[in-house]
This record gives sequence, C-alpha cells and structure tokens, in this order.
Amino acid sequence: MTEPLPPLVENSLQIAWDFLDASGEIEDPQQTAEVLLRAIKTLVLRGEYRRLMLSNLAIDAFREFKQAV
Repeated sequence: MTEPLPPLVENSLQIAWDFLDASGEIEDPQQTAEVLLRAIKTLVLRGEYRRLMLSNLAIDAFREFKQAV
C-alpha cells in the first residue's frame, strides 16, 4: 500500500533533509529545500512512489546541483 501523495512528499523531503543536515551539507536552507522538493515532485510525476527511492534520488539531485554551482 502506498502513502497518500502529500505525506509521501513530506516524508521523503524530511528523510533527505535529515540526512543532508546530519552530514553537514546544508549551507542555504531555502535553496536546499527548493532543490529537494523540485526533485521529489519531478520523480513523483514520473511515477516513482517509493519513499526511500525519492529521498535518495533527491539527495543525488542536490549533490549534482551543488557541483554545478
């Protein structure tokens, strides 16, 4: 059974945020939140509904964003 969409997005974002915060990778909280949320929303629209997969891919997207900047 899958989670309803808003809690799925919120939980995935929180997992990614907690990981990045614990690893000391968050420099700009607003920018971090925007990148993570954009990545999660894009993945959900593509059909991904696994919470941990969304979190992990959002972390990857954030790291790619940071390298590009």
